[in-house]
Amino acid sequence: MPVPVLLTLTMAPVALIGATLWLVSDIVPTCSITEFQRMPAPDGAYDLVTFTRTCGDTPENMQAALVPLNEQVPFDAASFVSVLAAADLEPGWTADGEIGITLPDGAEILRQDTTVAGIDVIYR
Repeated sequence: MPVPVLLTLTMAPVALIGATLWLVSDIVPTCSITEFQRMPAPDGAYDLVTFTRTCGDTPENMQAALVPLNEQVPFDAASFVSVLAAADLEPGWTADGEIGITLPDGAEILRQDTTVAGIDVIYR
């Protein structure tokens, strides 16, 4: 087989796949996490983190999750509370080692777990 034909048969699929990936990357929204507050657990096992997760036209939201001590919030972090509002959840650890969270009045609550990693969550 001549070299020009071999190059064409090899490079055409590569170019097609590259163009497809480039187009798809423009369609899929870019997601980001913005951390607001971080508080280590009294026993040092976790950090209590409040953050927003933004993907494309995501409405304003505030979430809270436990992450391993001093680690970044992973993109796929499972939040135990999520509200559609740009509000301070006033997170904190109680003297009993529970998590305290303040839910904003009138905000749509998407998720509100009562425990996370065996730790009780108290909503105010």
